[in-house]
Amino acid sequence: MRSSSRNYWQLNFQVVVALVFVALTAHSARAAAVIGQPYQFQVSNTPVNDVKQAFRQPDTIPFPPDNLYTPEKFRLGRALFFDPRLSRSGALSCSSCHSPALAFGDAASRSIGANHTVSAHRSPSIINVAWNDTTMWDGRFESLETQALAVLAAPGVLDTSVVQAAEQLNAISGYRQMFEAAFPGRPIDGTTIGQAIATYERTVVSKPASFDAWIAGDETAISGAAKNGFAVFTGKAHCVVCHSGPNLTDNGFHDIGLTGSDIGRGRLFPTVPTMQFAYKTPGLREIDRRAPYMHDGSLPTLSTVVEYYDAGGLVRTSGVSAIQPLGLTSAEKADLVAFLQTLSSPSRSASPSDLPR
Repeated sequence: MRSSSRNYWQLNFQVVVALVFVALTAHSARAAAVIGQPYQFQVSNTPVNDVKQAFRQPDTIPFPPDNLYTPEKFRLGRALFFDPRLSRSGALSCSSCHSPALAFGDAASRSIGANHTVSAHRSPSIINVAWNDTTMWDGRFESLETQALAVLAAPGVLDTSVVQAAEQLNAISGYRQMFEAAFPGRPIDGTTIGQAIATYERTVVSKPASFDAWIAGDETAISGAAKNGFAVFTGKAHCVVCHSGPNLTDNGFHDIGLTGSDIGRGRLFPTVPTMQFAYKTPGLREIDRRAPYMHDGSLPTLSTVVEYYDAGGLVRTSGVSAIQPLGLTSAEKADLVAFLQTLSSPSRSASPSDLPR
């Protein structure tokens, strides 16, 4: 990593988030979901210039106290993330479903893992996962370290085991050197493998987009249509109720009325009405490059997503509904898409030039 970006990676656990109406509204909505109450939408009267500050990106990445960032751990984790030798077949890696060229997703409606297993869900982007409270569409894992090892062992994903992966890595002299540099005196095992991969994943953050230039004060950075779309996003369309803060997510779980039999987070909270068919709110950074959309990949474009929300989702037999018809005009819909497109930055290449031998 370049010395000029060293401050960006400094180990600071305080994320600067403006405490304005947007963040407070999102927090209230999430709390309502937890206790099983429907949402009450509100339109903010806060001036746009004040609301904008709630979306300003933080200057540092949070790392947990038991897995602090080091350059050596980052380099090891990056190599493991892109190395297909961690899979049983030797053909799949973490990057198979989380490609840098595809905004760290895979552009498929359903992810495909080991033995051509088709998942019930699409691969979520891992951009900005350092700020996520949980991982996976249903939030079943509370840490990236745990999630990394679960994916490693899952029959339909990498289809290996922690023991087998550790043995494979121990047999490669280059990896033995990298593990010793990253974890001096510690063995190559599930703990160190998970911590290394999680360290790399936390550094996968969105680059500044035209939207960031706009909220920083450059009025020419985005179009008039996009500015109007931001007003719709934070007002009439109620998007900000769930998509708030720097990463444009409340890190909550909501049933937005999509059809299907998968009850999502309801498997973990079977007695909470609003958790039935609820899925994690995705962040919207780089959203223009992350099609198709929704946990099941059922909506192909941003325009179809806007049309879906405008129409309102399916109301379950329980009467619970997280979204309501919006009544947007054609111009408001187009402006909303224009705004969403300002959240994407230039694409990147992040794969290492070579892997340990």
